[in-house]
Amino acid sequence: MILSKGIPYDGPSFNRRHRLARLIWQLVWLLLFRPTPPPAHVWRCWLLRRFGAKIHPSCHVYSSAKIWAPWNLVMAENSCLGPDVNCYSMALIQLGKRAIISQGVYLCSGSHDYTQESFQLFAEPILIDSDVWICAQSFVAPGVRIGEGAVIGARSVVTRSQPPWFVCAGNPAKCLKPRDHPRSKSC
Repeated sequence: MILSKGIPYDGPSFNRRHRLARLIWQLVWLLLFRPTPPPAHVWRCWLLRRFGAKIHPSCHVYSSAKIWAPWNLVMAENSCLGPDVNCYSMALIQLGKRAIISQGVYLCSGSHDYTQESFQLFAEPILIDSDVWICAQSFVAPGVRIGEGAVIGARSVVTRSQPPWFVCAGNPAKCLKPRDHPRSKSC
């Protein structure tokens, strides 16, 4: 999805209403979200929902997590945005059930098209399926889908979609080995 028309540096990429909504959110984040104590997940999720996020009540969002546009965030049951996560939600960022986004992860749904002289701004959704763990300080690029049960190793750079039930790591992230599906184990 292209976010600006023509030459991006000729003016703002977003309309005034969008920029005002982000400004109000930034003030709320600074004054009412960021200073809260660690166990105040219910309060932080409530604030995010007031700004259009679709967040299940059982989710955990840490106070140092930065969410660029809450209205583009969807979090299913028991999912988590850990400390210092940067959720650059220019497009939809969706977390499945029990998805864990560890400290310092950067979820980046927007970028610039370097193949064009104008460096056109674009955004593509990031979809993180259920039971995924994205380990500390990883980067997830626009348009990536991480399959159910995948584990993304620490400091990985994920530029392409990753398959379900695999351990993936590296720069760029590659599949290292399959994970056992918990329901496939016999007693």
